[in-house]
Amino acid sequence: MKTDVVIVGAGPAGIFTALEMQREGSKKSIIMVEKGRPIENRACPKTKTGECVQCKPFCHITTGFSGAGAFSDGKLSLSYEVGGELPSLIGAENAQKLINYTDGIYLEFGAGREVEGLGNEEKTKDIRKRAIQAGLKLVDCPIRHLGTEKAQELYLAIEKHLQDNGVEFLFGHECGELLIEEGKCRGVQVYPAGQEDKGFEIEAEDTVVAAGRRGADWLEKMCAEHGIDHQSGTVDIGVRVEVRNEIMEDVNNVLYESKLIGYPKPFKNKVRTFCQNPGGFVSQENYDNDLAVVNGHSYKDLKSDNTNLAILCSHNFSYPFNQPIAYAKKIGELTNMLGDGHILVQRYGDILDGKRTWQEELDKANVRPTLPDAIAGDITSAMPYRSMVNIIGFIGAVDYVVPGFASTETLLYSPELKFYSNRVKMDEELQTNIEGLYCLGDSSGWTRGLMMASAMGVKCGRKIK
Repeated sequence: MKTDVVIVGAGPAGIFTALEMQREGSKKSIIMVEKGRPIENRACPKTKTGECVQCKPFCHITTGFSGAGAFSDGKLSLSYEVGGELPSLIGAENAQKLINYTDGIYLEFGAGREVEGLGNEEKTKDIRKRAIQAGLKLVDCPIRHLGTEKAQELYLAIEKHLQDNGVEFLFGHECGELLIEEGKCRGVQVYPAGQEDKGFEIEAEDTVVAAGRRGADWLEKMCAEHGIDHQSGTVDIGVRVEVRNEIMEDVNNVLYESKLIGYPKPFKNKVRTFCQNPGGFVSQENYDNDLAVVNGHSYKDLKSDNTNLAILCSHNFSYPFNQPIAYAKKIGELTNMLGDGHILVQRYGDILDGKRTWQEELDKANVRPTLPDAIAGDITSAMPYRSMVNIIGFIGAVDYVVPGFASTETLLYSPELKFYSNRVKMDEELQTNIEGLYCLGDSSGWTRGLMMASAMGVKCGRKIK
C-alpha cells in the first residue's frame, strides 16, 4: 500500500494530527493504523459479567479509536502546567496557545462548556495555604470534564468526520516494524492482529507514531533497533486511593481535581496526585492480556459515594539500567500474582499496622470498594520499599490539606502504573533524527494526558500538511 501519511495509533495525538491536516486544507492521503476497534464497537464486558473476562486479542479499555485515557474518563486539562513536558520543547506560551485552540475543536464536536476549577479564589487560597504548610505544591488547572459516556459520543463524531473526509482506517492491525533506511523512514510494516505471517508494507512520505502508553514499550524497542535518538524516561509506580465523597467534598467543589505535588522524605522522589474522580469508579485495565492494572473514571451523570485518585511516585533510572517499563511491569506482575490475577486492595490503617486486609473488614467499613472484584490483601508484599515509603509520607501530607484522607478505612488499590516511553529526542518542530518520522503523544515520552497529546497532534498536523 502507498499513502502520503501513515499514522500509527488512533489515540488523541494521531486523531488530531489527521484532523488538523484536514482543517488546514491538506489534500494528502492518510492511512491510520489501529490495533483496536472503532469506538462504536468498544465495550467492556465487565458491565454485564461483573468481572474482567480477559478480552482477546486486546482489552477494549486500553485499545481502539480514541485511545485509553479518552475512553476511561475524558478529562481535558486546560493548563500547560499539566500533561507532560511538551512546553519545555516548544515553549510554555506556544503550548498554551495550542491547548486553547485544541479546546475549541473539542467544543465544536460537542464538549460541554462548563469548566471545573474556576472561581472560588478565596477557598482556593485556603487550600493552597494548607498545601504549602504540608510541604506540597497545589497546581491550579481548569478541567473540562467530558465524562466517560460523553467522551465516547464526542470521539464517535470525530471518527465519522475523519472517515467522511477521506481518512482510511485499518482497525485490528498492529504495527510490527518501522521501515527505516539510510536515516529516512519510508513507512511501516503492519499485520492483522495476531497474524504476523500476513504482514504487508505501507509506504509513506511521512510516518507518525502515536502509539500511546499501550505502545510505549514497542516504540522503546524501535528506538533501540533503528537508532532513533532518545533518552531514558520516567516510570510512575503508585496506587489508586478511594475515600468517601464527604472527605473530599471541599476540594471537589472548589477545584474538582486537586493536583498536588510533593517530595516526601527520606528519598524525596516526586510524588503527585493524578486523575481525580469525584463520585467516580475504580476500574481495571489489561495490558498484553496478562497484566491487570488499576485506573479510575467518572461519568457525567452516574455517581458513586466515593472519590478516587491516583498517587504516583516517579522513578528515573540512570546508567546502566535502561528498562523502566519492564521494571514497572515486573512489579505489576508480582502484585497480580498475589491477587490471583485481580487488583489488590488494602486499607491504609492496615498498612500502618503491618497487616493484610480481609474481605470481612471491607464489608463492614464506611468506604465500600467501587471495584467489586478487587481482592483484599497486602499490597506492601509487592510494592518496592522506596515507592511505598514515598506514598505513605505523601498521604500523611495530603491529610493536612484534606482532613480524613489518611483515615484507617482509606482504600489503596494496586498496581497503578503509568508507562511512558523513553523520551524521543526531537526539535521544536517535532522532527526526530530520522527524516520523515514523527513520534507523538504519551508513547513519545513528551505528553501525559488527553489534552497535551491532542495539542501535540495539532502541531504535527500543521507541520506535515
